Amino acid sequence: MRLATFGAIIAVAFAASGCATYLNDLDRADAHVAANEHERALALFRLNEPDIDSLSHVDQTRYFYLRGMNDYRMGKPFRADARHWLALARAHEVQMSGGMKPEWKERLEEALKDLNQDVYGQGVVPEERGEDVKKGGSGGEAESKKTDSSGEAEPAEKPAKKKKAATEEE
Repeated sequence: MRLATFGAIIAVAFAASGCATYLNDLDRADAHVAANEHERALALFRLNEPDIDSLSHVDQTRYFYLRGMNDYRMGKPFRADARHWLALARAHEVQMSGGMKPEWKERLEEALKDLNQDVYGQGVVPEERGEDVKKGGSGGEAESKKTDSSGEAEPAEKPAKKKKAATEEE
């Protein structure tokens, strides 16, 4: 009986130290991001990525934000990853707030707006497009019209009438 109790205490101690280790790694990665040591931070993020579910919801949001901003600051090769992680951070924050500081929320929205320009192109922001579709607009799609060589619109063609075959018996 004493052996089972002792084993349970040891198991709980290891489990608690495991969560603390992930949280310590997240704190270290945060310090590396703050010090502009992005490669070191990325190494810690990648090391702990399989164990994200061991963190609390608030710490997961923090992980997503820090990972996304770190990738964003690392430049072009990491922009798609940055967009992924920042979108996860926003989704987690919407689901249960409290994981991000107010200034982080502002930076997150600015970074996502910039990163979305890579995907959606210049001048189209998904939120604006969604509102247009809700209002009954065409979603930014314009109807195409034929033009002649001078650039003026040609009149629309009328559909061809079907010819009836005259069947006359001779």
